[in-house]
Amino acid sequence: MNTATETQMPTRKPHTFDPLILREYDIRGIVGDNVTDADAWAIGASFGTLVRRAGGKTVVVGFDGRHSSPALSAAVVKGLRTVGVDVTRLPLGPTPMTYFAAKDRQFDGAIMITGSHNPAEYNGFKMVLQNKSVFGSMIKTIGQMSTDADWHQDDYGAEDTLDIRADYVNRLYKDFIGSPYKKMRVAWDAGNGAAGEILRMLVDKLPGDHFIIYDEIDGDFPNHHPDPTVDKNLIDLQKLVADKQCDIGIAFDGDGDRIGIVNELGAVIRCDIMLILYARDVLKRHKGATIVGDVKCSPVMYNEIAKLGGNPIMWKTGHSLIKTKMAEESSPLSGELSGHIFFSDSWYGFDDGLYCAIRMLNVMNEAKGAMSSLTADLPKLCSTPEVRLEVPEEGKFAIVDRLTALAKSQSADAKVIDIDGVRVEYPHGWWLLRASNTQNCLTIRMEADTDENLTSIYDDVQTLLKRENLDLGNTL
Repeated sequence: MNTATETQMPTRKPHTFDPLILREYDIRGIVGDNVTDADAWAIGASFGTLVRRAGGKTVVVGFDGRHSSPALSAAVVKGLRTVGVDVTRLPLGPTPMTYFAAKDRQFDGAIMITGSHNPAEYNGFKMVLQNKSVFGSMIKTIGQMSTDADWHQDDYGAEDTLDIRADYVNRLYKDFIGSPYKKMRVAWDAGNGAAGEILRMLVDKLPGDHFIIYDEIDGDFPNHHPDPTVDKNLIDLQKLVADKQCDIGIAFDGDGDRIGIVNELGAVIRCDIMLILYARDVLKRHKGATIVGDVKCSPVMYNEIAKLGGNPIMWKTGHSLIKTKMAEESSPLSGELSGHIFFSDSWYGFDDGLYCAIRMLNVMNEAKGAMSSLTADLPKLCSTPEVRLEVPEEGKFAIVDRLTALAKSQSADAKVIDIDGVRVEYPHGWWLLRASNTQNCLTIRMEADTDENLTSIYDDVQTLLKRENLDLGNTL
């Protein structure tokens, strides 16, 4: 363990963040523009101060495979140590490995340096304080503490390293049901993200035939954007499934906390449909349990969970927000359309794409037919994928506020839900418009019982968007 003297501490000068990087559930921006080493140092000092004032002293720090992550990690560590925090550094790996380390080794806090699914020029910071996500007002508090240089005064903290990769992989494997095991052929796409090495370690333990692409960690993401919820990013996985005649294809995002799946036919399984498959298993053991979904999820999911005897709740989009609501409701399973899925029945309640993969293999293992058979009985609705319209970062929430008010005034015959943006539900379908908390865009989803009704909903939304000089384009 390394220690340092007081003379090694940087000068404690106030630091002001670009407010655009202080997002709802993390701090994230463009490296060299509004995310710098100085920002990282101040985040470390402010977060470390929160840890100290909460009675803690230890923080674990992880980082992803982006080119800027090692330097930002080093700066965060300096900031943490400056306020007397003892820091343990992890090797490069996915975000859930950092969460696991915090839970397994009982650290008082955790910081993960990651740009998640954003383009290569982005990076950011996800934080956990005493097993709770740091988001919303706490993000703003960190910003204000930095502006005021309101930092804890103490001796310089210690620094150590911890290689937890094997322990993490072993814990993932622990929940795999391997006996009896239906031999499967599985295609994997790591997207050149931070999960690549851990995925190889995990697959080495799993039975069956496995085929992995893009497991080399590369911060340039040379093969496709690391977001498995966008259909075009799954094309190579679909081809691999077809070429190798696989039973399932599984993809991860840039930091490994989200999952995407295609079935043996190459059809994309949306994450709200995944939640139904998981719920069938979880509700056998947790009868009547609450399952939280976000506002982007289909009514099919909420209705099916209710049919299974569960208590479905719709909540705001955002991994931190869903995790918090999940804890409040003592939910064993929750998730959102973006691929963040959370288990707390035998896992720890945080989002982990690799763990979700294990649980889906368990579902497949117990199924009597192919993966496509698991969704064959579900209602078939016509839907758009999640549509993202780029807008100025500083104006996106105001646009949604104006369109929400307009939608309410024009939707007397519909149910309007405004817990997060605006969701308008008709007997024949629904649509949603909200501002992304991670990107400078609006996100839109539409679904209906027929193609004709989907077109009608599309036209309604298009008319609404034109009030803000926005265009859906050809998204049907």
